[in-house]
Amino acid sequence: MRTAVCSGSFDPITLGHLDLIRRSAACFDKVWVCVSPNAEKKNQMFTPEEKLRLVRAAVAELPNVEAELWPGLLADYAVGRGAAVIVRGVRNTSDFDVEYQLALINRGLYPQLETMLLPASPAYQHFSSSMAREMIRYRQPLERYLPASIIPLVQEMIDKKG
Repeated sequence: MRTAVCSGSFDPITLGHLDLIRRSAACFDKVWVCVSPNAEKKNQMFTPEEKLRLVRAAVAELPNVEAELWPGLLADYAVGRGAAVIVRGVRNTSDFDVEYQLALINRGLYPQLETMLLPASPAYQHFSSSMAREMIRYRQPLERYLPASIIPLVQEMIDKKG
């Protein structure tokens, strides 16, 4: 069985993230989505548990995809799940430079672990969770940015926060 891991902080999961996960699911027998609570990122909108709930709702239609929280090193998670590949999306050359460095670090930890960099689909090349958070904060329509399945959950979570 060919297993891959897609990871991110998913604050929140966007259509761009979901596109990458779907493309990965078409290439691998099993895809684990690793929701990493990245404490270094500022202005987070959702708790790790809320992020996981949103990711699970977004990938529910994909039978070979599961999502989990993981607070540790991504490479450890991937090896623990039996993954041969970490799939990462890149939108531009800056993303590529960062992801290339991370791939080298992960390969140093686990030489058998490959990293696959997938270019963002053109429709989602400009998407980011930061941009989605701004749309949420200013109560803008979210259909162009977020999976339809999570929009009611996002609105519910935001309403609870006041």
